[in-house]
Amino acid sequence: MARSTDPTPEVPARRPRRAPSADERRRDAERSRQALLDAALDEFSAKGFDGARVQDIAARAGVNKQLIAYYFGGKENLYQEIQRHWPEAEAERADPALPLDETAARYLTAALADPRPARLVIWRGLTGGGTESDYIDDATVIDTDLANLRRAKERGQIAPELDPAFVRMAVMSMVLAPLMLPEAALRATGKTPGSPEFEEYYRTQLRALIRRLGTAESPEGA
Repeated sequence: MARSTDPTPEVPARRPRRAPSADERRRDAERSRQALLDAALDEFSAKGFDGARVQDIAARAGVNKQLIAYYFGGKENLYQEIQRHWPEAEAERADPALPLDETAARYLTAALADPRPARLVIWRGLTGGGTESDYIDDATVIDTDLANLRRAKERGQIAPELDPAFVRMAVMSMVLAPLMLPEAALRATGKTPGSPEFEEYYRTQLRALIRRLGTAESPEGA
């Protein structure tokens, strides 16, 4: 049998790997940084500040744990960074011009849409974990809320015998209840917390109850 005279196919020469451009490096850094922020919010909300480990945050983000120190300077700064934009959302929800029931409804919608920030608050209350600046920020938020509630009381949205400080705690408890006691909420209402049906039901009931706290008449259908 005659041997094949076909020439041996040539192997294409490998091109040298192109170094990433400055824009590509920046985008990669932004993706890694955002992945760490998302992973940190998941871990902190699931385990609290003290229980969350940097190794687990990095593993969830799919990056080296050294990047936490590189981008944020450590666990505490990362914890602070995930809360950096919350005051903007807080200011929008706590608009003093809004009726009290509308403010509570906005807090409820935000908590059900993304329970993780609320769970951080719950963890801190249960364990006392967190950082010193957390408590400074909390004091500022509380003072602002109480000032808004006093104005609501002046408008007749809170009855004279009710203390704004108590009203704040009561409304906060009602907003957080489905997150703290989801099984009890399901058994009591027959609706799954987090579902559109539960949110519509609970928001309607919450607003109706809060309107009962006041002395002023509410707009029809509010």
